[in-house]
Amino acid sequence: MKVLVINAGSSSLKYQLYDMTDESVLAKGRVERIGMDSAILVHEPTDKQDVTEVSEILEHTTAIRKVVDILTHPEHGVLSSISEIQAVGHRVVHGGESFSSSVIVTPEVKKEIKRLFDLAPLHNPAHIMGIDAVELNMPGVPQTVVFDTAFHQTMPAKTYMYAIPRVLYTKHKVRRYGFHGTSHYYVSHQAADFLGKPMEELKIVTCHIGNGGSVTAVLNGKSFDTSMGMTPLEGLMMGTRSGDLDPAIVPYVMGKEGLTINEVNSMLNKHSGLQAISGLSSDMREITQAMDEGDRNATLAFDMYEYRIRKYIGAYAAAMNGIDALVFTAGVGENAALVRERVCEQLSFLGIEFDHESNKVRSGDNRRISTASSKVQVLVIPTNEELVIARDTYRLIEENGK
Repeated sequence: MKVLVINAGSSSLKYQLYDMTDESVLAKGRVERIGMDSAILVHEPTDKQDVTEVSEILEHTTAIRKVVDILTHPEHGVLSSISEIQAVGHRVVHGGESFSSSVIVTPEVKKEIKRLFDLAPLHNPAHIMGIDAVELNMPGVPQTVVFDTAFHQTMPAKTYMYAIPRVLYTKHKVRRYGFHGTSHYYVSHQAADFLGKPMEELKIVTCHIGNGGSVTAVLNGKSFDTSMGMTPLEGLMMGTRSGDLDPAIVPYVMGKEGLTINEVNSMLNKHSGLQAISGLSSDMREITQAMDEGDRNATLAFDMYEYRIRKYIGAYAAAMNGIDALVFTAGVGENAALVRERVCEQLSFLGIEFDHESNKVRSGDNRRISTASSKVQVLVIPTNEELVIARDTYRLIEENGK
């Protein structure tokens, strides 16, 4: 079975095509600047030369058509016919309390995703546009949706409820949902495989840290707590997001600066975090370079960033009454050796014996960066959310005889 995985954003679309007989990637790519006359399609077929095209792509239906055309192109394509694609899997950010697992797309599922627009106004509408675009370009091909929030639906009430009037939960579903669930699920299971132990016997803390970031306590194979909340703003200090802060700051700053709700929301999501403190960049590579050059603001930004990660790891070790493995993943987690080093150096009380030499090795494989005798095993595991989506799509189609 060949499965096309789609991640649709408001002005972009990413795709990967899998052959599920061996889970190989046949092609991947992205469409950027959707809605403009200078949109860019980047197509990367396996074992063929990459292709870049610039053209007018004003909406998602055209973007999907461009993807279909390039996948079946006589020279650049990897399919003889679009009929070879037997299913399409979509990433959807927010499933609320409605979805605790991946599902096949039906009119009822689409209706529920739309009902959740208020919880993810920047993401869920774009996902629906992607689903609709596939329906128009590939009629009759079954589609599935895999939710970022689904893995975290196992959290107990004591970790997902906020200490605010209950009516806000009962009426408006104000609660912790968590995100990056597909990634946390994947790397925690990979960690168990690496250690050769059943998931049901492990206490794992997974750190998905990129431009956005979250930490999850995975207890006996299930999400027990996670740092992101009702939205992706809560938790860690991130590239441009503030992470945790005193809620009273919001009305205080609004009053002092005369900001609107939209302006303060933009400030906390797009103009805070590493970028705000460093005054330089949201990119960890540029932050560490500036640190090496003696930039005090960059150093402060790094120290705050590392401290927040370490604080959550310690909290989750306490929440689970122990920790067997600590996992780093995503752009910063997989590539920023200095971040991993600084975090782990201050966690020796947990029994971590850090291997500095292993930490310096750059590799795309799962690897250990603690000593073999370390009480807590520290791992770097490249995430693969697209593969999780492809696997879930394959499983659902097979189970339902589609």
